[in-house]
Amino acid sequence: MQSSDRINEYSTRIATLSLLGGRLCLDFANTVDPRVGNSPHEYLIDYPDLVQWSRYVGTLTEDEAQNLLHKATQHPREATVTFEQAITLREAIYRVFSAVASGTVPQTADLEALQSTFAEAMTHARITPKVNGFVWDWVKREDALDQMLWPTVRSAVELLTSEEVKRVKQCPGLGDCGWLFLDTSKNGSRQWCSMEECGSRAKMRRQYARKRASVHKSTH
Repeated sequence: MQSSDRINEYSTRIATLSLLGGRLCLDFANTVDPRVGNSPHEYLIDYPDLVQWSRYVGTLTEDEAQNLLHKATQHPREATVTFEQAITLREAIYRVFSAVASGTVPQTADLEALQSTFAEAMTHARITPKVNGFVWDWVKREDALDQMLWPTVRSAVELLTSEEVKRVKQCPGLGDCGWLFLDTSKNGSRQWCSMEECGSRAKMRRQYARKRASVHKSTH
């Protein structure tokens, strides 16, 4: 398979993934579907997948993505190590926010993993003036295979240390979802990662249960 074909294949597959988390870190955690239940589908198989997902969510430009894919072919071992670090980070993010959503305290090891990754990432951060103020920017990006992890772990730490963390929820689905999302509804009543998917299935199940109960009642 030609390299351009592989890139198109990755892009097409990654583009089928819904972005429902409401924050970059939660969307990263949701790159396994479902998170609970049977037959989970892993969207990130290797380093090119990680690059294409990062392009998909906007943490990399097209030129940056192409540069990293090219660099990865020149340094395959380093790319593999970076990918393994990304999956380790993703799972720590998932466990931390899953614990938060369930009202329990995250494991110390997971918090320390976030902290150490964040501390390393912020060595690449700088404050840059803009027309209307200042923003965080990143330096030394061009040759860093792990650069897409910097904004991701920053997103996780910023959410975890904000008031918004109280709004992190985990979708129950029908016992077959587990995706994380930020409930931004005014009254905090959102239950599902997607009303069109998990919410709709739950609604149909309730309607079916009521219909069966009604039939059962009428025959007795």
